[in-house]
Amino acid sequence: MQGSIKRNIFVAATYAGVLLVGLLLGQKYADEQGNKQSTSILAGGLTGNSEKVQYLVNLISDNYVDKVSLDTIQDEAIQHIITRLDPFSTYLKPNERLAQAEALEGTFDGIGVEYFNLNDTLLVVGMISAGPAEKSGMKIGDRLVKIANRNIAGVRVTENEVDKLIRGKKGSTVDIIVKRNNEILTTPLKVVRDQVSVSTLDASYMIAPKVAYVKIRRFGHQTSEDFKIKLRDLRKSGAQDLILDLRGNGGGYVHTAIEIASMFFKDKRLLMYTEGANELRRDYFSKEAGDFSEGRIVILINEDSASASEIVTGALQDLDRGTVVGRRSYGKGLVQEQFDFADGSAVNLTVARYYTPLGRCIQRKYTRANYDQSKYMTTFDLWTLDTEFNPHDLYTTSKGKMLFGGGGIQPDVLIPIDSNEISAKYREIYHSNSIQEFVYDRFTKKLPAYSIENFLSGYNLPDSEFNDFISFLLKKGIAVNKLEADRLHQIIQSDIEALVGRYYFGREAYFKIKNRKDHFVAGAFRALGIQMH
Repeated sequence: MQGSIKRNIFVAATYAGVLLVGLLLGQKYADEQGNKQSTSILAGGLTGNSEKVQYLVNLISDNYVDKVSLDTIQDEAIQHIITRLDPFSTYLKPNERLAQAEALEGTFDGIGVEYFNLNDTLLVVGMISAGPAEKSGMKIGDRLVKIANRNIAGVRVTENEVDKLIRGKKGSTVDIIVKRNNEILTTPLKVVRDQVSVSTLDASYMIAPKVAYVKIRRFGHQTSEDFKIKLRDLRKSGAQDLILDLRGNGGGYVHTAIEIASMFFKDKRLLMYTEGANELRRDYFSKEAGDFSEGRIVILINEDSASASEIVTGALQDLDRGTVVGRRSYGKGLVQEQFDFADGSAVNLTVARYYTPLGRCIQRKYTRANYDQSKYMTTFDLWTLDTEFNPHDLYTTSKGKMLFGGGGIQPDVLIPIDSNEISAKYREIYHSNSIQEFVYDRFTKKLPAYSIENFLSGYNLPDSEFNDFISFLLKKGIAVNKLEADRLHQIIQSDIEALVGRYYFGREAYFKIKNRKDHFVAGAFRALGIQMH
């Protein structure tokens, strides 16, 4: 292992997929080969039992009867060691490390287009503004027929195969033939690959008079700068209060979380501290007066808000700076650093715990499950996370609010779980991609003749369209009885409306539409004393 360390400490949780936000062509592809590793897997100077591992590798290399891949053996040995430590230390192969870096850095080399595989046809459903695809003349609604002379229409093609066709060196060109308005364009689009930047801010707009709404997907390299710019624009639009949506935000860089939390304080405040067996205590403070140091703040969280999200939320809650609305957060209070190998792989190693300003550790207790050697490479097969709070771990804020440590962050205002969202029938519908298939097959024939403002204020899915969707499900083998249809009507209607809006008007429109009837947002309005219409 090299001595160099990425000093950008991060708290990496598993990033859950966000509906129709990912799927950027070429984002996952990387050269898995890297540079050839040496046969040494241990740092110099180790003694005792550690020598046995290296000795075994050398024995296999010099004496084994058949040819074996030492790279594979070493990878599996490292995986096995790492999975014995904690649920969050991970070994990343070169392609996995690159994918994580691209997600956190917010940049990658590609063409900047989002697609959906509709009946074995890749339908363009979104593009990066002024990105390579848009510059080439590609349009939303185009269907990709050929990429680099390979036919991809009407045949089964994996996302990974498409990514390999799309990805390439910055400045190189890829020819793409598209079908538009039921006609195949005779001249291919020449798309010049370039570095594409993807904002980690999903939405930022005035959700009500004097109230701004910002949704952050993860805490990446550029997030704090983007957030600062958006805050200033929202202030100019009259924002006095802020709803900060961190639902589904799985984490990111610690320094980014600190920079964002700093924007809400007038003076120097302790925002968190870290400490570990081999790490001395390190305090993290807010810096200069923040751009949103005045005005009320409501933070939205759920069970998928983790790591850096919990750092920001914990700081605002401990210091009586914001009201937390939602459901208990994931509960990840461990910090990782990334240590690089020469071949491009890396280890994200847990090096410390982090604590909120009051000293709370919000890490759920984790214990080893029954060890199954056949599954040792899947980290979470080895761990059980305790979901309970510690009732004796009690803290009190300066204003007298009582908070608990352990088991995540408990919101100040609890939003009950919607039983429809977790019902088996809705999960079946959601994971079957039926909503996307219905919308993209039905609503993409032509763009609407009305503006986004009219769409947001006036469009509601007709009952006839909802009934057609239920019939569409039946054709796919998903039977929905009348009782289930009545119960799921509102949530499915909202999903369809939001997806239609996103296709017509872009990613931010999706959240604007979903927020119209969102229980969390309604809870935020109540916390601010605002009547939601």
